[in-house]
Amino acid sequence: MSTYFSEDHEWIKVESDTATLGITAHAAEQLGEIVYVEQKETGESFEKSDEIGVVESVKAASEIYAPVDGEIVEVNGSLADSPATLSESPEADGWLYKIKLSNTDQLSELMDLDAYKAFIA
Repeated sequence: MSTYFSEDHEWIKVESDTATLGITAHAAEQLGEIVYVEQKETGESFEKSDEIGVVESVKAASEIYAPVDGEIVEVNGSLADSPATLSESPEADGWLYKIKLSNTDQLSELMDLDAYKAFIA
């Protein structure tokens, strides 16, 4: 399993042609206490850079952008009732979607952990 990061502060953990997607701990920290998460539905397709959700915190609202092309195969529905999970565990229990990748070549355009740490430094 490989993990990649976008400049928009999304992470994507890839296993074969499926991936789990969420926002980074850095993004969650910057947002503060998350109070609402707007998500797309299972079966929706999207292209890289499309808006695929919105996270609202006590500080601000922030759009979530797709780091790659894909189709949503599973939505983390628990975030609707417990949006704070995204603040508390953004890179584990607070995942947003499981997606089927349409173009794995796009992963090469994303950062690995070391590059992402340098990016946010």
